Amino acid sequence: MTLKTILAAATLAALGTGLAAQEVKIGIAAEPYPPFASLDSSGTWVGWEVDVIDAVCKAADLNCVITPVAWDGIIPSLTGGQIDAIMASMSITEERLKTIDFSDAYYNTPTVVVADKALEMDASPESLTGKIIGVQASTIHQAYAQEYFKDAAEIRIYQTQDEANQDLVAGRIDATQADSIAMADFVSTEAGACCEIKGNVADDPAILGLGVGAGVRKGDDALRAALNKGIAAILADGTHDAITARYFKASIY
Repeated sequence: MTLKTILAAATLAALGTGLAAQEVKIGIAAEPYPPFASLDSSGTWVGWEVDVIDAVCKAADLNCVITPVAWDGIIPSLTGGQIDAIMASMSITEERLKTIDFSDAYYNTPTVVVADKALEMDASPESLTGKIIGVQASTIHQAYAQEYFKDAAEIRIYQTQDEANQDLVAGRIDATQADSIAMADFVSTEAGACCEIKGNVADDPAILGLGVGAGVRKGDDALRAALNKGIAAILADGTHDAITARYFKASIY
């Protein structure tokens, strides 16, 4: 082990000791986003991402408290100090990196278009010509649709993905674009039985990002290092796989 490695490890250990003594507010979206995060009948937040937050914080020796925040105000809540980190299926994008920093990615899944089973289409702009597509506000999906689908389709913006899903079922829109795992969960339910995943959109890393990470304030290197430590630990020891197996049939990393 080199002197540089020893010093880096000692610094991280010291940072972790300091962080362990304080409460770390982990911001999640207040709007339900199953199977990643939603409230159960007792009012407790549950889901894949909730379990991952717990595991990452335990591995990093952080005293974390889940703090729900409205999605469209979650980055201002971070930069304003109301929360300390965001773990809410937020993709690491060039645009967001201008405002906040990110941990390493802890999951990465494709982006898909979903529509009624009877509708013959795929995820291309051409097949969306003349149709209405719904996307959630302030997401990579809104940014992508406005870049690639604006000349073909009418884009309708919703505050939550659940609202877009409801309008899709009701026939008020023709399609929606969202994360593949969340939409696979939706179409497997009785409410979403009308619909199916039509395909993955063409990738654009500049908009869709490089996976999902934990957002932290610019310069909060101590917390970012601690979260990276926790993420690396649960990926290495099989905890991430074990949590994923409880919710999904395939890996999402």
